[in-house]
Amino acid sequence: MKKYLLFLGLLIGGGALTSCESFLDVNDNPNNPSEATPNFLLPSIISNGIQTQMFTALRTPYITQNVVSRTVNSGGNDQYRFTNAQSTNTFNYSYFQSGGNIPPMIKAAQAEGSVYYVGAGKIMQAMILAHLTDMMGDVPYSEAYQGGSNYKPKYDSQEQLYATINQLLDEGIVEMSKDPSQNTRPLYSTTPSESGDILYKGDPGKWVRLANSLKARQLQHLTKKASYDPNAVLALVDKGFRNSADDAQLQYQTAVSPLANTTNIFGTTRANFAPATFSSFFIRYINGTTFPGVTDPRFGIMAPTTSTGAAPGAGTPTGTNLTPGSTITDFYASWYARDLGYYEVITYHELKFIEAEAAFKAGNKSRALTAYKEGIRAHMAKIGVGGSFSAPTVTFPAITAAQINTYLNSAAVAQTEAQLASPNNPNLPRAIMEQKYIAMFLNPESWSDMRRYDFSSDVYVNFQYPTGNSVNAALAGNADPTMRFPRRMLPGATETLYNPDEVARMFAEAGATTNDDYIGKPLWWDRP
Repeated sequence: MKKYLLFLGLLIGGGALTSCESFLDVNDNPNNPSEATPNFLLPSIISNGIQTQMFTALRTPYITQNVVSRTVNSGGNDQYRFTNAQSTNTFNYSYFQSGGNIPPMIKAAQAEGSVYYVGAGKIMQAMILAHLTDMMGDVPYSEAYQGGSNYKPKYDSQEQLYATINQLLDEGIVEMSKDPSQNTRPLYSTTPSESGDILYKGDPGKWVRLANSLKARQLQHLTKKASYDPNAVLALVDKGFRNSADDAQLQYQTAVSPLANTTNIFGTTRANFAPATFSSFFIRYINGTTFPGVTDPRFGIMAPTTSTGAAPGAGTPTGTNLTPGSTITDFYASWYARDLGYYEVITYHELKFIEAEAAFKAGNKSRALTAYKEGIRAHMAKIGVGGSFSAPTVTFPAITAAQINTYLNSAAVAQTEAQLASPNNPNLPRAIMEQKYIAMFLNPESWSDMRRYDFSSDVYVNFQYPTGNSVNAALAGNADPTMRFPRRMLPGATETLYNPDEVARMFAEAGATTNDDYIGKPLWWDRP
């Protein structure tokens, strides 16, 4: 990733060499081009674009209680306190490290007739923009990417951004659906070095399915809107991912100098979750507590079987909730904490849960039940391959087809259409959202789901409000119980410095006066 950024830096400084142009022409090296071609821009766009979501995922799992702080009254994210600096990477990677390379790549691809690169650029732009607005609300787009000519771009409304995202995905689908004869440059190449499509290795069909899956996800966010149409979501699902081989994810790599930080952002080497342990809310879903008498086969993979979890604000006693045989937190014995694991953006198992929820809301409970069970099966099969990983050395058990079938037929899983709903409210698909929560471990999209359902205890049983004297008082004291939870991230620190007028406008429109108050204001799609 960094070699592409280094190359761009050299390219930007290349204007100083124009007086030597005629001399240098005789020594052109075809393997060291003087202009960045689309195949050298796309890997950075993909890797940095996906890394945008990784940085967000250092914060949101504390909100969704995948993890909590091991410190009593930490005053941290699990007690709903955030800083502008914690949003900076999410914002900056969306624009400077990734998005800023998309317009020049599309321009170069259009000039040479490389339609698949145009399509990949539009789909990546939509993916990045969708994540950013879902986390922050209004953000720049129509005035973005203007460099030094505009350091203070206006923020587009989230409603307009959703229309833009949908349009970008539609345009990307058109380009990726064109005949290979219309595409000049190979979408992926391994010679003389790997370049181009590092996500799908040059398969335009998978890009089309990715775009439709993203369209389904974004449309499903609108469940509070009168315009929401579950059948439109189902139509997109039908054109989305076919199996887990379509998953949009990035594989982590061993850091080889001069590259750094190429290992798992959740892994032991980078130690971002060293202060964390699993929440008791999450552990209870898989250890047989929430579903009495049924131990999930994923217990021992997603968390050690010795893990008990902790409540937000309660902390853990010294020497508890550690990786067995180690002095580090038990989080690092998770499948998701492998240094050379992968980061998932959107997956087949997520799409099946989207299908299940949409079918439930459309009244097609039979389809909902089938998709729900397939989502569970797909996730179990994906993480249940077994194997040993280090460091620390952890051996994960394999999950057999027989174990999956036993679980699918157990009391932990709805066996009838009626059992999909909450016992307290037949309109709430509790079983679907609980199993989706388990399968979406650490993914920021879980926060979107919880916001849509107002963190309801009729959906997320055993969810615990943070305790202690460091809890965000601006939220905890809200007269409306549904408004006591974080609803948006803060603007990045760079925006408070360079674009303060837009930040001030956002606060005024939200009716907020402080950071603690602002994060509790619902986004456009989070309101009727």
